[in-house]
Amino acid sequence: MTPAPTDHPPDPELAAEREHLAESRRQLARMRERTEAMDAGTAADWVSREVLESTLAERMRQLADDPSVPLFFGRLDGAGETFHVGRRHISDPEGDPMVVDWRAPVSLAFYRASSVEPMGVDVRRRYGFADGVLTAYEDEQLTRPAETSDDDYSAILEAEIERPRVGPMRDIVATIQPEQDVIVRAALDDTICVQGAPGTGKTAVGLHRAAYLLYAHRDQLRRQGVLVVGPNASFLRYIRDVLPALGEVEATQATIEELVATATGAGQRSSDDAATSVLKGDARLAEVLRRAVWSHVRPPTEGLLVPRGSRRWRVASYEVEELVEALRGRGVRYGAARAMLPQALAHRVLVEMERSGDSPDDRVQDAVARSKPVKDYAAALWPVVDPKRLVARLLSDPEALARAADGVLDEAEQALLLWDKPPRSAGTARWSLADLVLLDEVRDLVERTPSLAHIVADEAQDLSPMMLRALARRSSTGSLTVLGDLAQATTPWATRSWAEVLLHLGKPGAHVEQLTRGFRVPGEVIEYAARLLPHIAPDLEPPTSVRRSRGELTFSDRSVPEAVARVAGAAVGSIGLIVPDEQVAAVEQDLTGAGLAFTRVGEEGETPLDLVPASLAKGLEFDHVVLLDPAAIVAGEPDRRNGLRRLYVCLTRPVTSLTVLTRGKLPPELGERPRRAP
Repeated sequence: MTPAPTDHPPDPELAAEREHLAESRRQLARMRERTEAMDAGTAADWVSREVLESTLAERMRQLADDPSVPLFFGRLDGAGETFHVGRRHISDPEGDPMVVDWRAPVSLAFYRASSVEPMGVDVRRRYGFADGVLTAYEDEQLTRPAETSDDDYSAILEAEIERPRVGPMRDIVATIQPEQDVIVRAALDDTICVQGAPGTGKTAVGLHRAAYLLYAHRDQLRRQGVLVVGPNASFLRYIRDVLPALGEVEATQATIEELVATATGAGQRSSDDAATSVLKGDARLAEVLRRAVWSHVRPPTEGLLVPRGSRRWRVASYEVEELVEALRGRGVRYGAARAMLPQALAHRVLVEMERSGDSPDDRVQDAVARSKPVKDYAAALWPVVDPKRLVARLLSDPEALARAADGVLDEAEQALLLWDKPPRSAGTARWSLADLVLLDEVRDLVERTPSLAHIVADEAQDLSPMMLRALARRSSTGSLTVLGDLAQATTPWATRSWAEVLLHLGKPGAHVEQLTRGFRVPGEVIEYAARLLPHIAPDLEPPTSVRRSRGELTFSDRSVPEAVARVAGAAVGSIGLIVPDEQVAAVEQDLTGAGLAFTRVGEEGETPLDLVPASLAKGLEFDHVVLLDPAAIVAGEPDRRNGLRRLYVCLTRPVTSLTVLTRGKLPPELGERPRRAP
């Protein structure tokens, strides 16, 4: 590899690349001005005008330029052609590419080519940038194996990975590795599950796959939609800028709570204890709810009598019962079958008319179906089901629950589900998150949930079976990218295996990909955290770090303000202060008293220091982490295994350094403190 030249002495190649960057920015501005000049008023009608205005606005957002973000990060030379690879396509006035989109087929070689399989590439070039200014380049000769090795690790690539970070997560498009790229470019029809150790980039890979699919299948995904599901609002704020930075603004982001609350029109107003939450998240509840919904269909006690003109037409009760059973056996939703019943009854009346010598047509059948006797008779047999009332009744009425849960839940489990203080009505119920998921299940039993084209589900190991079913019905005709780490499962209802997750998602044959090469967490830190794996996930392969920098792992008995001030004075970049949840208020007072500015994670504001409750640390990353009282973090969970998993999450948040404030003994599962080599 050739080291990147600097400005001393001047390098004509670097100057040429800087000019190409400047010209690319000029051409991007031209493309934006051309789009801005388009007039939606020329559309033929108001509908076309609305569509055109929306399309132009979206195009303007895609062409936005941030001077601090480089327009390209790589170059491919081969077969007499040169392509600059960047975040979006930029062309000159003649239509020739100045920059090719990283998702275009020609860019594949930038991520996959090697000296063993050059893929037609002679030289792969990477660029170094500082605040949007091109400062260096580095060439990798792929057709001269003697000069390079696939084990060589790009200095520019490593510098990009280790670049200090403050604020939301950024894209990794310049540093995607071959094993990550395979996942990113997987076919739309493929559901892929990624078991990713800390620092392997699984979240970024999932987001980049969404961006790739939006590029490769834009029309289909625009019609059906793309959804990114994260574990909490803080996490979604952290990742919010990744897709827009890649030119994609069409994906929706939501937590599982937001998803089911929006669908059901209810909000979370209470919480359940761990045992109740686990039971409400059990897949067996789906059968209980199915029985409860369909139990509303009543057998006829008498036949249907329909007066029409001077005649009276009758459908016998046994015939009605046959109709009802036929509708139930069609496999359609409760509400759809209910809507079909009047037409089915009217058809039987028409059959009787024809037998008597009449010649009724479809208009007569429709009129009979809409007549009051038929509508009233059908409504009595097949009443409307309100999801809120049904779930509220099940959780309030022991007899109703016993009928629906007979043979599915035992008496102790039924007692656990019942509310201690039933509400006066469904409208005043204080729903928990698990209750909202039950409401969503009932809503789908009544009326089919629309399917999305693709869902990215992050931290999926923390979803209950019933939550997974909520995602499954939203991807019944689509695909998913399932992301997570079994070692970081921290909810009482967390999954035991990815096979179980995929089964509940309705994708049992999906491929599971393991990412174990870490690009973020320093080697010394990940090796220390991996001491917990035999206790929390003994079947997982331990992660490794590919970075040259070993990072820094230190232990201290200092006060929190002293430790933070020491790190801030010696380091560059973001600092995450991770503390046990019950100590957050006290630490806030200590920081304020010491005059240290900070932002509590999840709140608006941006400072180099973030105060992070341990329960919200998952998915976040910081250049430097100060971790307070590991033993208290473990003790703060319902059981020790979950506590150790929570600690594993917290230990693996740093990119550069980790300072552990012990406040007593460390959990024995971590063993002795690592000893530094002399």
